[in-house]
Amino acid sequence: MTSSTKKQRRFEALVLDHHVGIRAFVRSLGVDPDWVDDIAQEAFLIAFDQFDTFDSQRDFGKWIRGIAANIVRNEIRKSARRRRILNVGLSEILTGLHGEAQEVIEPIAIQSVRDCLGKLNPEPRKLIQARYRDGLSSPKLAEIYGQSAANIRQRLTRIRQELRSCLEANMVKEA
Repeated sequence: MTSSTKKQRRFEALVLDHHVGIRAFVRSLGVDPDWVDDIAQEAFLIAFDQFDTFDSQRDFGKWIRGIAANIVRNEIRKSARRRRILNVGLSEILTGLHGEAQEVIEPIAIQSVRDCLGKLNPEPRKLIQARYRDGLSSPKLAEIYGQSAANIRQRLTRIRQELRSCLEANMVKEA
């Protein structure tokens, strides 16, 4: 029996021992039930690719759960990046309109943004205006506020989330 075959058989035995547990673990991380199997499978594929580096004295279950948790973390990051646009349909309409129709919709959208900005506390409002109205970068804002650029980006993320919630609520009211 070749070493490749031995590796495959060892790995198959570990998959049989851990496949139910890893699916339960992935589901416990808040993954949509329709995607649990895909993420678990991806974790096993990564584990198989890296199996030569796995120390057999260690706990395979803990190792595979770590891989699965990293996959879920990456999905969270991807999802956060995708959520930069509040409503894709509305954004497509607003960016694609020209002429009279835009003159009607644009004031409604602008007013909604102004209303939500007005609901912010003064400090977050100043920060968001400095970033987007004045075009200051995170490093420049960090300099001004005496904080790290990472801290400024984190604050901006929280403020954008607050604005997103407000704008979504306003869209529901308008509909």
